Amino acid sequence: MRLILLGPPGAGKGTQSERIVERFGIPQLSTGEMLRAAVAAGTPVGLQAKEIMARGGLVPDEVVVGIVGDRIAEEDARGGFILDGFPRTVAQAEALDHMLAQRGIKLDAVVELKVDEDALLARIANRAREAQARGETVRKDDNPEAFKIRLDAYRKQTAPLSDYYRARNMLQVTDGMAPMEEVSSSISEILSAKVASVAI
Repeated sequence: MRLILLGPPGAGKGTQSERIVERFGIPQLSTGEMLRAAVAAGTPVGLQAKEIMARGGLVPDEVVVGIVGDRIAEEDARGGFILDGFPRTVAQAEALDHMLAQRGIKLDAVVELKVDEDALLARIANRAREAQARGETVRKDDNPEAFKIRLDAYRKQTAPLSDYYRARNMLQVTDGMAPMEEVSSSISEILSAKVASVAI
């Protein structure tokens, strides 16, 4: 099962990824972790990324895609993977498609957790209020102002991926505002149908 989970911050992608990892026994691949591992391992693309980051630059898409390519070639990802935080833009999606095609690999599914942004903001603000009421420090992710900035960045950069994958008949949408178990069940049905169609 080779899968991309889409959805804005706070949509529950992390929770759902954990459940998919358990069910299918595939790794969840975070671009941040892959980047750090490649730099630490001193791979060719890791060294390239290290040099760019040392200059304070942003790692270009082709380097990130190279790191993803190296990672999915590892033994534990041969049976599939979940991409977490990648692709973030249509350009990255195109580069990913090109790299996968070169390796004779296809994505099985792109699942989007559809959410109501106002309800998400209200949920985050409520969590922040509850933390303050308990005398706890508000988590960085639960700061409503910071969250709005992340949401805005998602809307501008990443939301267009929905249309990109819809045009390729790959996008499956589920209600991310439903209770957690219902979301898990809906994703499970989508992925089971994909597994069944591959088996036919």
